[in-house]
Amino acid sequence: MTQEQLTRLRDVDIRAVDPHTLVDRKTVHINEKLPREERIRQYVRDIKNPYCYLNEGVVVKVSFSDVKDTIEDRLLAYVRSL
Repeated sequence: MTQEQLTRLRDVDIRAVDPHTLVDRKTVHINEKLPREERIRQYVRDIKNPYCYLNEGVVVKVSFSDVKDTIEDRLLAYVRSL
């Protein structure tokens, strides 16, 4: 998949996307015996759009911040703030 294709998939407007065109995450099955790179390729191929898909019928839009903190760092900071 080219960078241009990935950008187009990333920029899908969740408010305008037709849910019937999306793949439900539960239908994607990854062969865990494959090498990591091939598992990633398989997932992207099967989910069609790794940025916008269905999860049990709910449209999900994934985005990533350009920051150095991991999700674990953020969760730990949140727990400490409680």
